Amino acid sequence: MAGIDNILKMIASQQEKSESLIISSAKKQADSIMREYAEKAEREYNDFMKKSAVQLEQEKKNFCSSTDGEMKRVQLAYKVEAIDEVIAETLRRLNNLPVSEYFAVLQKLLSDRIRKGNGELSLNALDLMRMPESFRKYAVTIAEKSGGTLEISENPADIENGFILTYGLISENCSFSAIIEAEYESVRDIAAKALFG
Repeated sequence: MAGIDNILKMIASQQEKSESLIISSAKKQADSIMREYAEKAEREYNDFMKKSAVQLEQEKKNFCSSTDGEMKRVQLAYKVEAIDEVIAETLRRLNNLPVSEYFAVLQKLLSDRIRKGNGELSLNALDLMRMPESFRKYAVTIAEKSGGTLEISENPADIENGFILTYGLISENCSFSAIIEAEYESVRDIAAKALFG
């Protein structure tokens, strides 16, 4: 029986060695798989973080650009509003000038717009009543210097201020609001430079 016990011991010993080798090999293989997947997971995590950082940076740029554009639109709207208020205030001040200063402005306008030929100048009812004789003389004199004549109409023009200058069939509305409207863009540019540099 001792021979069978020895054989059984040998088989048991061989089996223990085989099991030990199998377990050791399985542990090595499991460790290798774990390392491989840990490295793969770390690479994927790093790639994800890089892509996320790039995407976040792009979203930040887009947001900043959008916000900057919106701020510029709001600033422009306020600037336009401020310019329009300045123009309205300028018109109000022109309308409220003392008579001598008001007609000095009209003289300047007339000197810029006078032409050669026979013309007619029309004022509104208020300006006809308060027109100084010096303005009438100026109108006649500047017309003569330009090689023509200028008659001041006794019929009031339907304008708030300024005058209407007529040569034959051509009439030019020289009221302050008409001049500003005709030159609106250049007036806005001048006002913008004065207000905002």
